[in-house]
Amino acid sequence: MKVAVIGAGTMGQGIAKAFAQCDDFDKVYLCDIKTEFAEGGLEKIKKGYEKLVSKGKMEQSAADGYIAKFVPGLNSIATDPDLVVEAALEVMQIKQDCFKDLMENVVKNENCIFASNTSSLSITEIGAGLPKPIIGMHFFNPADRMKLIEVIAGANTPDELVKKVTDISVKLGKTPVQVNEAPGFVVNRILIPLINEGIFVYSEGISDIEGIDTAMKLGCNHPMGPLELGDYIGLDIVLAIMDVIYHETGDSKYRACTLLRKMVRGKHLGVKSGIGFYKYNEDRTKTPVDKL
Repeated sequence: MKVAVIGAGTMGQGIAKAFAQCDDFDKVYLCDIKTEFAEGGLEKIKKGYEKLVSKGKMEQSAADGYIAKFVPGLNSIATDPDLVVEAALEVMQIKQDCFKDLMENVVKNENCIFASNTSSLSITEIGAGLPKPIIGMHFFNPADRMKLIEVIAGANTPDELVKKVTDISVKLGKTPVQVNEAPGFVVNRILIPLINEGIFVYSEGISDIEGIDTAMKLGCNHPMGPLELGDYIGLDIVLAIMDVIYHETGDSKYRACTLLRKMVRGKHLGVKSGIGFYKYNEDRTKTPVDKL
């Protein structure tokens, strides 16, 4: 089987690795709007495999076999995939335009499955007016290691498509959970408001950054505290998902914390920008920010 992953960023790279490491897939198109973006994504994948090999966690022959499956380039190279997984920016119009172009101008395989990795947007709205149905196939970062895939059906997603994507998820070694379309689906509907509430707790001076994270790790047995996890996800993504849930539900309990919005405006996005609630150092250590 062949898969085309649209978007060579962090999520796209992880998704592409998950497919490359599955015996059922022999070709992985890694696509983006610029060739250099796709090639840059593949270079990061290669470096990741090199680290695993150097640490004895992967055989060189296995890494070479995975890398041989990749074909990087523009979206237009994906002419014959059996599956398309879109992992573009979390913007409705971008996703709609991407699927429209792929369906009408690029993909020639009439049996191709079209899936979106959206973390919160409506599958029904993304697929509105498209010539073929789409489905949600929501991976979690790092996508090659995290076991969950949320399989989301929109109003016009046929049952047989849900079955096919569920079966593919199992082949990838993942655990699929079927989810009815709703703002934030299951994980982000619960997780992102938790992170947002942690930010409220900090902004109200109830505890400091390390105190909040330590309390949740030791009090709830969470592997990461909410502020650290927000940094890891990306505070811009946290804000975007909060806004989607708030606008879709109209419920004030999903109002994004003002501090979160301020940090995103100031480009304090977390790990990806080097600073969020913590400052991330070159030696991979982190220290809590003194003042926000």
